[in-house]
Amino acid sequence: MSPRTASAPEDAYTAAPFVPDRGGLPALRRAAAECRGCPLHRDATQTVFGAGDKNARVMLVGEQPGDQEDRQGRPFVGPAGRLLDRALEEAGIDPSEAYVTNAVKHFKFTRAEPRKRRIHKAPSLREMTACGPWLAAELAVVEPELIVILGATAGKALLGSSFRVGEARGALLEHEIHGRPEKLVATVHPSSVLRAQDDKDRKAAYEGLVSDLKVAARALS
Repeated sequence: MSPRTASAPEDAYTAAPFVPDRGGLPALRRAAAECRGCPLHRDATQTVFGAGDKNARVMLVGEQPGDQEDRQGRPFVGPAGRLLDRALEEAGIDPSEAYVTNAVKHFKFTRAEPRKRRIHKAPSLREMTACGPWLAAELAVVEPELIVILGATAGKALLGSSFRVGEARGALLEHEIHGRPEKLVATVHPSSVLRAQDDKDRKAAYEGLVSDLKVAARALS
């Protein structure tokens, strides 16, 4: 069966018609580059699809690409990504053996003035839902043993709008996701560590992130 052709109008808010039926991650990545399933593609530089080991035991799911990710076309290459790699290593998870992606594949942002710095803007539930078929396809191909949820948006995309990271973080969860039973560990998004008000708060937030990732590491051991 050949990949489906893309024909959905943006106001339908779904990526489903753009997702190919076969071809693995390379086919998904190529198809995602042409996704017009919602209006976010209009202002973003490019689609930022997931990256990493297709046989990864752990999949890390964040919110959406940031400014640097949008420019480079890869997830978690900015300051938050570097902090995440350090935290993973400290927790006992090799970042090179993980698959990293985002719930939303285009950078959503606002500007105070033209040519000014692009300011991150949280995706809406409608935009997260529109992008859901890409995340479902990634899960189907990679088949990770464990999903690490990075922040509230990723949690809402996977577990529904009632998800609260503060209530769920640091525990091994089990839920059905896109028709598959999955084990999950929730934690904060690494960008929230960087936004901490001072060094003391930043240190505490980082230690909390590492502690949650250690739960994930034990689940994989």
